[in-house]
Amino acid sequence: MKDNFIRNKVLRRIIFAVVVLYALAGFFLITVFIAVKLHLTNDPGAVDFNDRFFTDFHKGENKNAVLVANNGVSADSQILNRIAVLQQFHPGNARLVLETYFQTQDIALTEKMLDALDLYLKDNTLYQDKLTESSQIFAKNDVIALDSNIFTWANTEEWSVLKEAVKKDKSRIDSVSRITGLSSRLMTAMLIGEQIRLFDSKREAFKKWISPLKILVNETTLSLGVMGIKEETAILIENGLKDKSSIYYLGEEYENLLDFKTSDPKTERYQRLTNPRDHTYPYLYCAVYLKQVMQQWKRSGYDISGKPEILATLYNLGFSVSQPKPNPKVGGSRIKVDGIEYTFGRLAFEYYYSGELSREFPL
Repeated sequence: MKDNFIRNKVLRRIIFAVVVLYALAGFFLITVFIAVKLHLTNDPGAVDFNDRFFTDFHKGENKNAVLVANNGVSADSQILNRIAVLQQFHPGNARLVLETYFQTQDIALTEKMLDALDLYLKDNTLYQDKLTESSQIFAKNDVIALDSNIFTWANTEEWSVLKEAVKKDKSRIDSVSRITGLSSRLMTAMLIGEQIRLFDSKREAFKKWISPLKILVNETTLSLGVMGIKEETAILIENGLKDKSSIYYLGEEYENLLDFKTSDPKTERYQRLTNPRDHTYPYLYCAVYLKQVMQQWKRSGYDISGKPEILATLYNLGFSVSQPKPNPKVGGSRIKVDGIEYTFGRLAFEYYYSGELSREFPL
């Protein structure tokens, strides 16, 4: 009798514990669902403290188109002089800029890359002094620094892993680029921001399997896939392709680009965006989003197609923030890399003009 009483007491306690655990799990799931629906999980983002620089960066959009000889020195020589000065301080960056210059022969683009680097060198008096002595730079060989990259994120272990992982998806990214007409480099600028952010927040996963396998992080919860696309954003992208009255409408040739093959679009959408073996759809949704936003702004009289920092900010914050105006701000989610805080827009900008991965994804 006593044994039965003890067994019943233990059984009641076990049942009570199970009920409590299920109640807590249900409370957690309901709380997460409400938070997502009320957008409480969204990062409000921040305006980058260098926003004024980005604005001025594009004000001189055509200055290099009329770059002429200065004191008998050709425009090409002026660019090479700047690269030669940079070589003494940051050889790695100088090499990447020079490779892009040789590949494109585009003086305007090369000077933009140098201007992006100057964001870090504007207060370096030694560098500025050497620029003024650039006529003698080719006779000097006093290298100041080791072959490290001026962009801090490019010196991290995460970047060495990430760029190898991105290279594995080159064929898929290029395929989407051909289909949509969107630059593959612009797509990878969005990818870099998403992946570096996830690498930083998943340190243990990075050490255990991301680093050894050199693969991209595939999200499967609130934001989906390697491009971090929310379900609600994916639906808006799909609807924008079909609605001829939409400000995002791209034309009949794009209407069927994201058509579903089954009668269960919710499940099919999730599988598209989270497929660990094929990232084509995440890149496709990203490319369509960027084209839709560019179309929206173009219809309002603003061309942001050449501003990766603005496009990245809008990509990160979503359709609701995309409001065409003359002076859009650079910002987005805050991302810490090796102790330095970036905004999503700034990180995309730096990658885009860094020359990193330019052989695979040319500027």
